Amino acid sequence: MFLWCLELGVWSFSARAADTNAVLSSWLNAQTNLQTWQAEFTQTRSLKTLTQPLVASGRIWFAKPNDFRWELGSPARTIALRQGDEMYVVYPLLKRAERYPTGARAGGEWREALELLQSGFPRDRAELDARFRVRSLSETNGAWLLALQPRSDFARRMMKEIRVGLATNDSSLVSNELVFVDGSSMRNDYTNAVLNPKLDAGLFKWKPEPGFNITEPMGK
Repeated sequence: MFLWCLELGVWSFSARAADTNAVLSSWLNAQTNLQTWQAEFTQTRSLKTLTQPLVASGRIWFAKPNDFRWELGSPARTIALRQGDEMYVVYPLLKRAERYPTGARAGGEWREALELLQSGFPRDRAELDARFRVRSLSETNGAWLLALQPRSDFARRMMKEIRVGLATNDSSLVSNELVFVDGSSMRNDYTNAVLNPKLDAGLFKWKPEPGFNITEPMGK
């Protein structure tokens, strides 16, 4: 009886490992056809200091290899976008913006933090394995839920886990959730996603209007 249970446990573990590899392969294969992507999202932020989560809506655009624009609110209260070797976080109503270096200009730890923003669109298995450990795989409401742990020590000091939701039928991105070490979390649920829409290159560029105060938090 003990040997039978042991064998069943080994089989279950092997089957789960096979499932995980199959889901990862399907997800990565889906990325080969992705050049651009846009969607609407509902963001839910859970904070230990609040009894009720904060819920807001927004829109996101992405273009390979790493251009993105993210807007929260309508009209947008916060805009984050990457253009070339710079990323901006813009607060239009406050006429304030933050500028961050990216690419080769970014320091090692800051570059590692930026890579977390692209967890939903890995280029290949080598890149995924270099950045994350797969902690678990589960299925709920027609979606695979992958729990990923950052490999970087610096990233883990900020973020405990990233959870990526993928549709079981086509491996498209349906959600992601950042779980921080302080117990707070930020989840985005995506709807009305469009694969490979034609995007204006100007979408990923931003020029400040007169009167904007721009700071560089990562500046020396």
